Amino acid sequence: MLVFAVDGPAAIFLAVGLATLAAAVLPRLLRRAPISMPAVFLAAGALGFWLLPQLPDPSPTDHPEIALHLTEICVIVSLMGAGLAINRPFAWRTWGTTWRLLAITMPLSMIAVGVMGWAGLGLGAASAMLLAAAVAPTDPVLATEVQVSEPVDEPGTQDDEARFALTSEAGLNDGLAFPFTYAAIAVSLSGLAPGGWLGRWVVLDVVWRLGVGVAIGFLVGWLLGRLFFSSVAERLRITEHTQGFVALAATFLAYGTAELAEGYGFVAVFVCAVTLRGTEREHEYHKVLHAFVEQIERLLTVAVIVLVGGAVARGAFTELGWAEVGVVLAFLLVVRPLAGWIALRGGRTGPRERAVVAFFGVRGIGSLYYVAYAVQEGEFADADRLWAITGLVVVGSVVIHGAAATPVMRALDRRRERRATAVGDDVAETPV
Repeated sequence: MLVFAVDGPAAIFLAVGLATLAAAVLPRLLRRAPISMPAVFLAAGALGFWLLPQLPDPSPTDHPEIALHLTEICVIVSLMGAGLAINRPFAWRTWGTTWRLLAITMPLSMIAVGVMGWAGLGLGAASAMLLAAAVAPTDPVLATEVQVSEPVDEPGTQDDEARFALTSEAGLNDGLAFPFTYAAIAVSLSGLAPGGWLGRWVVLDVVWRLGVGVAIGFLVGWLLGRLFFSSVAERLRITEHTQGFVALAATFLAYGTAELAEGYGFVAVFVCAVTLRGTEREHEYHKVLHAFVEQIERLLTVAVIVLVGGAVARGAFTELGWAEVGVVLAFLLVVRPLAGWIALRGGRTGPRERAVVAFFGVRGIGSLYYVAYAVQEGEFADADRLWAITGLVVVGSVVIHGAAATPVMRALDRRRERRATAVGDDVAETPV
């Protein structure tokens, strides 16, 4: 009589195979459904770890190094994909919506979360600062339904304002949250008095790290652009024989170089991608690079989200009460939409686009990474609670934004097409 075991390496291989197959098939099946792929895998992870108690506990507090590096690589691969997908050339004026979101929405969101964490949840100063830094940035990993889908090699192609804004915001603010994560770490180690950390923080964590991240990202992107799209490369037909995994080389080159120079690797990867995309913008090789990165990103996302679902099933939220739930819902449904609306008033967006961009501030893997990094580098008495609250924000975003993304974006596209037809304008450039 045959006996099938549900534990051991065979079960792990089976689970990986099923998850990989689902990652390949589900995006196509769910393209018109009001449910996102992350939501499906979140539920699958919760169900699998609940039904199979012999599986190891996926709690990030039990496996801090795995949580740190898995979320890290997931974010940087996603940042490369986001930068390669943007079809709008970089310019201060045409990227105005992005600057508004970074300069107004993000600080307002951080202030609101910090106050709610300190006054509403009773977190210490350092923990409240870390929570604010972790959940303030939008996420390029879980927001694919509302972002620019792929690079287009047709001359003059523009991204619509809503998708462009959400993609560029997610690409840049994941790195811009890092100075405030370092501030939270410094406060956890030195206390709230600014004399012990403020000067070093401004010089090193803000000015130097940001500057180095931007400079190295631009340099790596420019050098790779010259390598692939120069006249010599054309004669050698490099882009015809080089595979898409070169995108991973660009990702790791930019990230590793920036981190070695004490810069922000997240910023460097996105700047590298945008710079590389801006070289021979109409070249079809960008599609090859983006397609490969997208596949790797999808696999990594599945792994992280399944583990998040498993952590939920194993009791990650048992210590949370209605106060935490209320703060999370207030942030997702009130704080981010209101901060986004304030920032975008008077900008390039129409009223419907403004509402969509303000609402879809998706939170995800980047938030988990910041908590993983900070609790390893600092001393946070509320570490377990911070993990739980941040996880609840991510789960809430997956459910709420995942359910709304497809129907809302489809309705926005239909409205834009009707408006463009009526005024005889380009669809993507028509504000609605």
